[in-house]
Amino acid sequence: MATTGSAADKTPDKNRATAEAILPLVGGAGNVASVAHCMTRLRLGLHDRSLVRDEALKALPAVLGVVEDETYQIVLGPGTVARVTPEFERLVAEAEETAAPTPGASSPAPSSATATATATADELAARGAEIKAERKARNATPFKLFLRRIANIFVPLIPALIGCGIIAGLNGLLTNLHWLPAVVPALAAMASGFMSLIAVFVGYNTAKEFGGTPILGGAVAAIIVFPGVANIDAFGQKLSPGQGGVLGALGAAVLAVYVEKWCRRRVPEALDVLVTPTLTVLVSGLVTIFGLMYVAGEISTAIGTFADWLLSHGGSGAGFVLGGLFLPLVMLGLHQALIPIHTTLIEQQGYTVLLPILAMAGAGQVGAAAAVYLRLPHNTSIRRTIRSALPAGFLGVGEPLIYGVSLPLGRPFITACVGGAFGGGFVGLFNQLGAAVGSTAIGPSGWALFPLLSGNKGLGEMIAVYGGGLLVGYAVGFVATYYFGFTKTMLHELNTDTETAARTTTSKAPTATPAAPGDQPPPETAAQPARV
Repeated sequence: MATTGSAADKTPDKNRATAEAILPLVGGAGNVASVAHCMTRLRLGLHDRSLVRDEALKALPAVLGVVEDETYQIVLGPGTVARVTPEFERLVAEAEETAAPTPGASSPAPSSATATATATADELAARGAEIKAERKARNATPFKLFLRRIANIFVPLIPALIGCGIIAGLNGLLTNLHWLPAVVPALAAMASGFMSLIAVFVGYNTAKEFGGTPILGGAVAAIIVFPGVANIDAFGQKLSPGQGGVLGALGAAVLAVYVEKWCRRRVPEALDVLVTPTLTVLVSGLVTIFGLMYVAGEISTAIGTFADWLLSHGGSGAGFVLGGLFLPLVMLGLHQALIPIHTTLIEQQGYTVLLPILAMAGAGQVGAAAAVYLRLPHNTSIRRTIRSALPAGFLGVGEPLIYGVSLPLGRPFITACVGGAFGGGFVGLFNQLGAAVGSTAIGPSGWALFPLLSGNKGLGEMIAVYGGGLLVGYAVGFVATYYFGFTKTMLHELNTDTETAARTTTSKAPTATPAAPGDQPPPETAAQPARV
């Protein structure tokens, strides 16, 4: 590929090089069914999962980890993924247009970086892959699949929540400092506009996810935020605009999907374009006004009341349990149930008090990884993995450390949870003492959560409490892992320079008979790194 010497071209070339390195390792352009990305991951729909070379992918410098779910997810980190994805899409499109193999897609022999991968790193990666596969099989229950669909509704809203949340924080800062008074109202409008209509976006995404017409789901959900509902009596009281919030919008849109599907099966095609949308909005709208808004409003109020009560009375104990159990919840896929709760709290109070506590799990993970790094001074493979993954871990991207280090090792995963528990207990204690620390958006954690902090105290106090919780999580995760994360047998097996041993073994191996011109090694051989 031709390159220029200008600085402007270096970054695009780097991103394209990353895409070019990834494409053949996922089976080439012909194996790619869909391409998308979220905040940190390149999400690929693949025709044949068996064509993916996991170990070679993990060996790429730009790849922080891989996660297998409904889509194959390659963790590249925030910022990077948004730049690599367009290049990857262009490569796939070019391959489809020319109908020619993508350069390097013929399963080449492993690179030197791959060939020198150590047995220990390979074993950890294999254990991580096995755990993920087992978790995926366990997660394929109706309840967990339903939670995944709920997550699919709210995840696309996260970028807007983050952007509006940061603007809200900036607006609060300017208000407290009495700076730029002419700009404050404009920032308030930017920060609040999306939240005032979030029910409409939830309704739209819900209908889309459950197989209905998205705009009809949005239309029904819009009833909830319409000011005119204040003139309607339901259950002996006046409704209020926004009553029921995102939970009401979700229920209304699901109902709209079922009504629409019922109509599609029974209404003649000649009348479908007129009758189906009308009945969908009419029936689901009436049920929403005279039922769902009231019920969802009561549930939303109960969620907010319970969260406040839990932290004001349970305090450190509640924070300890929440922070300690969050990583296992993630492994079980049950953390997705918290997304509507976070969103409801943000809608009601302007921030969610749960997220800063749950973010402490990532702090415990970082502390545990640092301890593993120091306890295994001779294992260059694991130490290199930790060095590459720690920066992302500080920013709240924990998959590389979880699946590449702590979870396959076993004990460090438990001690990481201990660190998260103590960090959560620290933040929970201050909630009990009256300093409620919350986040104006969901998604980021770690250091990336600082710009989104909010609560009932000043910004400085919020930063101090959250930062103190991170330090406690780091420290306890480190100490617990350093002293209790390894058995003597584990240290004996893992604390060896297996990379040097691998090179020594390779150099002593008998020379293979040269292959005839044009011969290629079988895919199975080409895909595997050298092992001890």
